[in-house]
Amino acid sequence: MIPEGLIAALRAARHVAVLTGAGVSAESGIPTFRDAQTGLWARYSPEELASPEAFRRNPKLVWEWYAWRRRLVAEAEPNAGHYALARLERLVPRFTLITQNVDGLHRRAGSTDPIELHGSLARARCSAEDTLYDTWDEGDELPPRCPACGAYLRPDVVWFGELLPQAALARAWEAARSCDLFLSVGTSGLVEPAASLPRLAYGKGAAVAVINLDVRPSAEGQLFYLHGKSGELLPLLVGSLEPGAEP
Repeated sequence: MIPEGLIAALRAARHVAVLTGAGVSAESGIPTFRDAQTGLWARYSPEELASPEAFRRNPKLVWEWYAWRRRLVAEAEPNAGHYALARLERLVPRFTLITQNVDGLHRRAGSTDPIELHGSLARARCSAEDTLYDTWDEGDELPPRCPACGAYLRPDVVWFGELLPQAALARAWEAARSCDLFLSVGTSGLVEPAASLPRLAYGKGAAVAVINLDVRPSAEGQLFYLHGKSGELLPLLVGSLEPGAEP
C-alpha cells in the first residue's frame, strides 16, 4: 500500500516537513468548512461568520459560533494520523509540522511545535492590540474584554480577507525549501499560499507525497500520490521507521 520508493525516501530523509489540512481532523469527527452547519448554526454559512466585517457587525454572534466550535473540538480526540505524526517527529533527525487546522489536535497528540498557519481556537487575542491570551473570563458580556485595554477579544484564527501570520508563514517556507521529504496530508491543495509549499519542496529536490481521498494512487520518480485516509496510511508509513521494521 505504501510505495517502496516513498519508504526509501523517508528512511533517507534528514528533514521531513508535513502539511496537514481539514481531512486529517475530519477523521476525528470535526466538520470542515465545506460541511453543512448543524443545530442553531444551520442558517449561517461559515463565510458569514469568519470575517472581520462579521465581527464588527455582530461580535457576540461570531464569538458564540467560535465557542460552539471550541466545544466540538473539546469533545473530539486525536486520531491515528495525529499520533503517527507525533511519533514521526521523534524518529527523524529534523521534523517540521505545518497545519491549516485550528483545532489543536496535533498538540494534544504530542506534536511539540506545530506551525499553525491559520491560528488556534485555543487562543484569543485583543481585537485592538493583538495581545494573545490562552485563558479568558467567559462572563456575562460576550465577547470578553481585553484585561489590558478593554477592547473585545476575538478568536486567534485567520479570517477571510486576512493575511496569514508572517512569522509562521516564513517558517513554513523555510521548511519547504530545506526538507528532503514533504508530506501533504488531508488538504485540497487549493488554498494559497499553503498549496505552494509542496510545489516549492519538489522544485528544491525533495520527494513529495500527497495523501488524500481526492487523488488517484500513482508514483513517478520522487512524486507519490496515495489515495486513502491519513489515519490508515500514516501509521503504515511511520511504522516503516520503527525498530524491527523490514528493510
